[in-house]
Amino acid sequence: MSNVPSELRYAKSHEWVRSGGELAEIGITDHAQHELTDVVFVELPVVGRKVKAGEVCAVVESVKTASDIYSPISGEVVAVNGALPSQPSLVNTAPYGEGWFFKVRPSAPAEVSALLTADQYRAQIGG
Repeated sequence: MSNVPSELRYAKSHEWVRSGGELAEIGITDHAQHELTDVVFVELPVVGRKVKAGEVCAVVESVKTASDIYSPISGEVVAVNGALPSQPSLVNTAPYGEGWFFKVRPSAPAEVSALLTADQYRAQIGG
């Protein structure tokens, strides 16, 4: 069974958002990393990029496949996880911690509350 922290919000496309204060941290779920298997490469968005909810903004490659990562909310990318390019396995070992992808300054904070709750996401993935 996948780990689905209750304090996060989730996109149907398997990204999570941790919001608090002015910034929102974004990564992919434990379920997503498990489906991908061993992550070998991560391409992150550039700092300063404006992203829209649902827009492709990053790529993850595993030994099995390459997958687009979508921004679950709109805003400006203000930070990226500099450890991921050299340690992509963090996505597998700590998807909700050291394996985060990027941080956004939300332009429409209400989008976060429109995302799935942990219970809704668990129902989607059959967990």
